[in-house]
Amino acid sequence: MRCVIVGGADIRDYDSIRDQLRPDDYVVYCDSGLRHMERLHASPSLIVGDFDSYEKPETDVETIVLPREKDDTDTMFAVREALRRGCDRFLLIGVIGARLDHTLGNVSILLFLDSIGIPAAIIDDYSEMEIVSRQEAAIGGDYAYFSLLNISGTAFGINISGAKYPLENAEITCEYQYGISNEVLPGHTARVSVKTGRLLLIKVRRES
Repeated sequence: MRCVIVGGADIRDYDSIRDQLRPDDYVVYCDSGLRHMERLHASPSLIVGDFDSYEKPETDVETIVLPREKDDTDTMFAVREALRRGCDRFLLIGVIGARLDHTLGNVSILLFLDSIGIPAAIIDDYSEMEIVSRQEAAIGGDYAYFSLLNISGTAFGINISGAKYPLENAEITCEYQYGISNEVLPGHTARVSVKTGRLLLIKVRRES
C-alpha cells in the first residue's frame, strides 16, 4: 500500500502533482496540508497535526491531534504512523518550501525510509527526489536535468551512464558536490548506481 503524505508547503502546479496520485493511495494530510485537499481532489484517509498552523477540521475522517511540543514533526509522525499501518511505499508532496529547516528535515525522511528498505520519493513543482543506494536508478529523457548530492557521508563506486557527464567508480563527498546539473543524452536513459553509501537524486522537470 502506497502512502501519500501531504504537507503544508506551497504547491502551484496542482495538475502535475495530481497526475502522480492513484485512486488506491492511503492519503495522510498533515496540519496545513489540508489547504491543498480541494485542489488535489484526494480525500484523506487520515489527518494528523498539532494544528498550530491550520484550524482542526470538523470531519468524520480519523484525526490524530498531536502535542505542539514534541520531537517528531507532524510529517515524521505521519510517516511512522503509516508504517505502523502497513504502508510500504511513500510519496511526499507539499514538503519543500520556504522553511529551509523543514525542507531539509523532510528530505532526511527519505534517508530514514531508505534505511529500513522502504522506497520513497518527494515531488514538488519542479522536481522529483529519491535516494539511490541498493538499487540502480533510471532517469528518462523527459527531465531537463538531474543532480546527485551526497547528504549522508562519503559515497563510493558511483557509476553514471547515458548522461552528458558520465562517471565510473567515482566518489562524491559532502564537502565537494560536483554531481549537479547533469543531462540525459538524447535518445538514452541515464542510469545511476552506487556501491557504498547513499546519494540524493534530484530529477528536474523544469526550472520555472
